[in-house]
Amino acid sequence: MTVQRAFYQQLLDRTRVERERFLAIGIIQRALRGDVDRSLYLRYLEQAYHHVRHTCPLLGAALSRCAPTDARLRDALLAYIEEERGHEAWIADDIAALGGDVARLAASDGSPPVRVMVGYAYYLVDRVSPYALLGMVHVLEGLSVHLADAVANALGHKLGGGGDAGFSYLRSHGSLDQSHVRFFAELVDGIEDARAREAVVDAAAVMYGLFGDVFRWLEDTAGEARDAA
Repeated sequence: MTVQRAFYQQLLDRTRVERERFLAIGIIQRALRGDVDRSLYLRYLEQAYHHVRHTCPLLGAALSRCAPTDARLRDALLAYIEEERGHEAWIADDIAALGGDVARLAASDGSPPVRVMVGYAYYLVDRVSPYALLGMVHVLEGLSVHLADAVANALGHKLGGGGDAGFSYLRSHGSLDQSHVRFFAELVDGIEDARAREAVVDAAAVMYGLFGDVFRWLEDTAGEARDAA
């Protein structure tokens, strides 16, 4: 008899290649070793700000697309909205704590890869399925839990003497965020509709690539940023 794996495990298995491709990006490997300077970390925070500020609007858009009878997804999206509210302000505070230019945030919508990623997320909600947004949640939250503590520890000792100033956003998404992974796993394991499941898997696979492009852009434009400084 064939044992059907839980959908969350299927999601992990079916997007493993994309996840490994993301983790192999040079700048990700450097960050895990602490081989990142203050300027590059501040540039990362700026890009994070520009996608994180769309989190609650995206969740709200997905909520508006839910079927009235889909109480599980509606309740989960409401919980996510409450949990994610104001996280962009944490990032702005981290930028300020490290001497960055917070005022510059208002002058941009983020790098081209960030704008593409955010735009695709709105497309998913509007044209595919509210469930598809869970693919983005899986990628961004799953990677954050996997990487945040290691990166914050490595960079904290190098840039800030090991304190938390400038790292509140990363710390909030580290190992203490494991409960969110469990919440997500239980949520997606309860998805019974095959089309909704496929929407989650496909969105996650694409999002690994789009989120990876954000870091590739940071790496590719590092020299330009130094010249402009």
